[in-house]
Amino acid sequence: MIHLTNITRQHGSQILFQNASFQILPGTRTGLVGPNGAGKSTIFRLITGEEEPDKGEISCSKKTVIGYFSQDVGDMSGRSALKEVMAASGEVMQLGLQMRKMEAAMAQPMADEEMEALLERYGNAVEEFEHRGGYDLETRAQALLTGLGIGPDDFHRPVETFSGGWKMRIELAKILTLNPDVLLLDEPTNHLDVESIIWLEEWLTSEFKGALLMTCHDRDFMNRIVSRIIEVGNRTVTTYSGNYDFYLREREIRREQLLASYRRQQEMLSKEEEFIARFAARPSHSAQVQSRAKKIEKIERIELPPEQRLIKFEFAEPPRSGDDVMTLDNLSKTWPLPDGKSRSVFSGISGMIRRQEKIAVVGVNGAGKSTFLKMLAGQTEPTAGSLKVGANVSIGYFSQHSMELLSPEKTVFETVQETMPQATIGVVRNLCAAFLFQNDEVDKRIANLSGGEKSRVVLATLLARPLNLLILDEPTNHLDIQSREILLDALQKFTGTVLLVSHDRHFLRSLVQRVFEIDHGEMRVYQGDYRYYLRKSAEMRSAVAA
Repeated sequence: MIHLTNITRQHGSQILFQNASFQILPGTRTGLVGPNGAGKSTIFRLITGEEEPDKGEISCSKKTVIGYFSQDVGDMSGRSALKEVMAASGEVMQLGLQMRKMEAAMAQPMADEEMEALLERYGNAVEEFEHRGGYDLETRAQALLTGLGIGPDDFHRPVETFSGGWKMRIELAKILTLNPDVLLLDEPTNHLDVESIIWLEEWLTSEFKGALLMTCHDRDFMNRIVSRIIEVGNRTVTTYSGNYDFYLREREIRREQLLASYRRQQEMLSKEEEFIARFAARPSHSAQVQSRAKKIEKIERIELPPEQRLIKFEFAEPPRSGDDVMTLDNLSKTWPLPDGKSRSVFSGISGMIRRQEKIAVVGVNGAGKSTFLKMLAGQTEPTAGSLKVGANVSIGYFSQHSMELLSPEKTVFETVQETMPQATIGVVRNLCAAFLFQNDEVDKRIANLSGGEKSRVVLATLLARPLNLLILDEPTNHLDIQSREILLDALQKFTGTVLLVSHDRHFLRSLVQRVFEIDHGEMRVYQGDYRYYLRKSAEMRSAVAA
């Protein structure tokens, strides 16, 4: 379907890949992985024709329809959400108009030859219209919007009234509605809640029949969708047959094999070079020396890819809080509306948060999870009820707003050092490195960082301070899989108390021991881990449905 053969691409002095080849075949499901800056987005742009390779060839059938979802939404205005989604299939709608014109023409008298030619054109148009899903375009657009969390009440809302995150969902619905032959998805789960991620997972598995190539920071999503991994890095492209977990295991096996081959080659080269150095001056060994010198010149040297150093940082033991960290008694929250009325977010919430518990706060989008965490962090007051904070509790709060509070002119090092002024330069640099800011990267200014890098800075400053209660609202947003694993490891070792909202199911399964579910303005407490919550909530839904 799409063939990339011996592709070489260079940005400035950086060679992204040399003589790289791979194929996207019909129906294949492929994950694209690699460190930031390795060239994943470049591969997308090469396939769509936005960039040209420096060398090599990209071949693709002219009839192949490619749908590309990136994080760049662009301008959206002047249409309703539904019309915006359907507008992406403009060629299909145009084809429908042409079919209607041909149908009208067929009702008019014409020569047999003309009718035969018209019928052939009409047959081709109908075949293409069916293939592109033209007959159920509006129904499909509505189903996709609903699945991504934009219900019928919002179909006719002007797109400019949606926030950036919701516009991303509209953009994703546009690409999916195309029903393309090849679907390119760059971080499709960003800005989606768990319910929408699960829906998209099921849609891609059961409804979408084309080929898929995607990057994704959600480990569970990757494992459930893809059956092949393409790794971009070290100036090459490597293919692995299997899901993301298989790729991690196989990569380690291949690395060990490469390392063993490298050591054997180094031993052989060392012996040959030792022989040459020892007998170079002896005329009697001249032929042997020349022969061995030519031999090692022709040998293709094995190169080891640069090792990704993961620096472990031992976080200071947080001060001990009282056993009862927070007591919630009949809490409720309402927000005032512009028309003078008010909207109830939740009410009657009671419960206890105990020392060293790690609790997930879950619920559908708009249930009030972020408002609940804000209230616990003291960022907003409850409308009714009381919240009692226990003895010696020191709170750290992370939200997407936290990144906006960083000083743009300061460097990463200066920002982290501010939170631990007594620490040595080595300790500060080590903490920065633990969150993937190594060497000169600590001198980057905050203003020049990506969203993921800013998240890592804020999380590093939180874990460096003497806090014993961490309240984290979507800490995994913008973080790649490696960064999520680093944060997960840090929180698993953290001996204080943690409450968090996250849509990363692997993260939640690996960390939390209790679950608070906010549902229709009330809170249910599950006295078990995330797996226990999923099982019990599924049982409850089945009982209600019966």
